[in-house]
Amino acid sequence: MIAAIIGTGLIGGSLAITLKEKRVADKVLGVDQSAANLQRAVELNIVDEAVSLDEAMDRADLIVLAIPVDAVLKTLPGIMDKVKPHQVIMDVGSTKEKILELVAGHPNRGRFVAAHPMAGTEYSGPDAAVRNLFTHKTMVLCDVKNSDEDALELVENMVDSLQMRTVYMNGEEHDLHTAYVSHISHITSFALALTVLKKEKESGRIFELASGGFESTVRLAKSSPDMWVPIFKHNRNNVLDVLDEHISQLQQMKTLLEAEDYDTFYKLIQKSNKIRKILK
Repeated sequence: MIAAIIGTGLIGGSLAITLKEKRVADKVLGVDQSAANLQRAVELNIVDEAVSLDEAMDRADLIVLAIPVDAVLKTLPGIMDKVKPHQVIMDVGSTKEKILELVAGHPNRGRFVAAHPMAGTEYSGPDAAVRNLFTHKTMVLCDVKNSDEDALELVENMVDSLQMRTVYMNGEEHDLHTAYVSHISHITSFALALTVLKKEKESGRIFELASGGFESTVRLAKSSPDMWVPIFKHNRNNVLDVLDEHISQLQQMKTLLEAEDYDTFYKLIQKSNKIRKILK
């Protein structure tokens, strides 16, 4: 099988590495809007060959869109128009509802599989690509009833080869749940970084005193705005909903501190500790 990865950054690059290592793909073609990123992906042996999108469409059996959601929405219709009967198109975007609305009713809809690997780091670009990024992580496949049986089977077999768990959802469910378990973590981290940068004027103090707890909480603030602004844009309603709840919880803690009600504060933290039973 020949795979084409459109977008040779963290997710696309890591996927390319794994597809080659697991021998899922005999050859991996790279496509990228950034000539520098594409050249770097070749230099690092992430992809076997740098090609244009048209050449990738001509040669590949599997075409993976590993680009920001805005770019997926612009690029996918043209790819859907040109896809051949044996080819499979897969995206790995972090929001799904708008993408699925875009392809609904397209005559080649069955060749498309909507996927989201729940994996990543705060880094971007080809140099951020790593081996085993997806091992034991979760791959969400959305609206699979609208994908052709052979297209879905190819993607499911690939997910198994990556040693990932598979979860099935519709687009609306996906966007709601990822707002709560992923998107809120990032927007909170961005806000925390801005808070510290605003209040702590001496950057040297941040470096000297920042401990593991701070670093682990704020590390997501290193993430690329090119990726995350489109996610917040296309999952706006769900993100606003979770932000309202998050702000409400913060306000409650602020009120308790102002009132010096440490007994209630203790119970609140104790209640939050229940997350241990879910995340071990």
